[in-house]
Amino acid sequence: MQQSLKTNWMQLKNVLLIFFVIFLVNCQRDNSLVIPNTDIDNGGLFLPEGFGALVVTNGVGESRHLAVNTNGDIYVKLRTSDGDKGNVALRDTNGDGKADIIERFGDYPNDGRFATEMRVHKGYLYFSSELVIYRQKLTPNKLIPEGKPEILVKDPYPIRWHNAKSLAFDNNGGMYVTFSAPTNACEEYRPGRKPTDIINGEYPCTQLNILAGIWKFDEDKLNQKKSEGKRFATGLRSIVGMSWNDEDNSLYAINHGRDYLNTRAPQYFSEWQNTVLPAEEFMKIKEGDDFGWPYTYYDHFKEKRMLAPEYGGDGVKVANGYTDPLMGLPAHWAPNDLLFYKGSQFPARYKKGAFVAFHGSVNRTPYPQAGYIIAFIPFENGKPTKNWEVFADGFAGIDTIVSMRDAKYRPMGLAEGPDGSLYISESKEGKIWRVIFEGDTTSFGEAQLEIMEKRKSRSYIKMPVENTDKVFKGSMTN
Repeated sequence: MQQSLKTNWMQLKNVLLIFFVIFLVNCQRDNSLVIPNTDIDNGGLFLPEGFGALVVTNGVGESRHLAVNTNGDIYVKLRTSDGDKGNVALRDTNGDGKADIIERFGDYPNDGRFATEMRVHKGYLYFSSELVIYRQKLTPNKLIPEGKPEILVKDPYPIRWHNAKSLAFDNNGGMYVTFSAPTNACEEYRPGRKPTDIINGEYPCTQLNILAGIWKFDEDKLNQKKSEGKRFATGLRSIVGMSWNDEDNSLYAINHGRDYLNTRAPQYFSEWQNTVLPAEEFMKIKEGDDFGWPYTYYDHFKEKRMLAPEYGGDGVKVANGYTDPLMGLPAHWAPNDLLFYKGSQFPARYKKGAFVAFHGSVNRTPYPQAGYIIAFIPFENGKPTKNWEVFADGFAGIDTIVSMRDAKYRPMGLAEGPDGSLYISESKEGKIWRVIFEGDTTSFGEAQLEIMEKRKSRSYIKMPVENTDKVFKGSMTN
């Protein structure tokens, strides 16, 4: 009898030990709700008082967007045009917030450096090359998705400029895909053109028939042709940042405004106007909207849509009959991701508002390049306040950015973790930060934001003063 009890006890101990080991393994694999300590220097970032940051990894290689799974695993889309394995997976195994496992994967051909999207949606990992939308099924506790990627949509047109395929999903099985335009304003170049000649635009612009818009597809149907998709909105030059807002069940995006007003029509636009115009457009997009590209641009100072010089505009003529954005943002800052914050870790003022990753300008010469920050747009009563804020700064690592190459990092992607942390990626080295709120949510307010408001005086954030803020050989003239 005693021997039998001893045997039963040993068997029970073994069973309990097995369950304990399984528990430890699962805990090790899922640190999704473990909030780690931030780095002493916040990974080089400047943030509002009460926030901290840590570096998840110093670099996975040139990259674009990122996504965070429900267990805290991170997936990153690489900028590469050769070979396969265009994705990277990262896992924190001990809860310190740092990636201990970093593994490349992707059984599909890389086809261009504008490969952009990475999203976790309904148990699948969706991602895009320049020409194809893929997905793979995620298996609980497994870092790398199993099986060959499924093809949802193929782009039938050749590789071209502005060829990012950004995605958004509604709550009814719809998948929205961007097909941006490769030109600045559907220009018609003519031999023998003089520097003072205005470049004309093709009218009607034939690119609008197949590009410069957002198309809607089925998120579950494989091997869809572009012709099977429905054009949802048009007149959109180049969209990289796009997101579905669950608060009002609507699609939002930020459009890259056109360039070269001065070089296309020097009679009407100065170098300074070329630097501060036109706006990057923050938009709520409804089915059937036409935002006016290439015939118009948006002037955020006048808060009006203007006729483009390629189509008879002179900086004065207003264009009517097109959809206006919710607000205009600074010119040429390259908004490359958009995220509506849903979590509860951050103070309440951030919930339902929008974070924007500004990749930074490349063509504001002779004025300083600008952007290179994470901004926040507060919402009140379901609408943006039109007063954007500096949320994260320090990426550029330099006070005056004469050339894009001067910036150490360029903010690119945004993702929210299951605990409400904000993850930020950058495109030069693939560095990833995790932003965490460590203060008192009940007392957070204007006083904590004051230091970030002062950062708007920096040359890469402020609007330059005409003729005085030009840069030459890396030095300010004023």
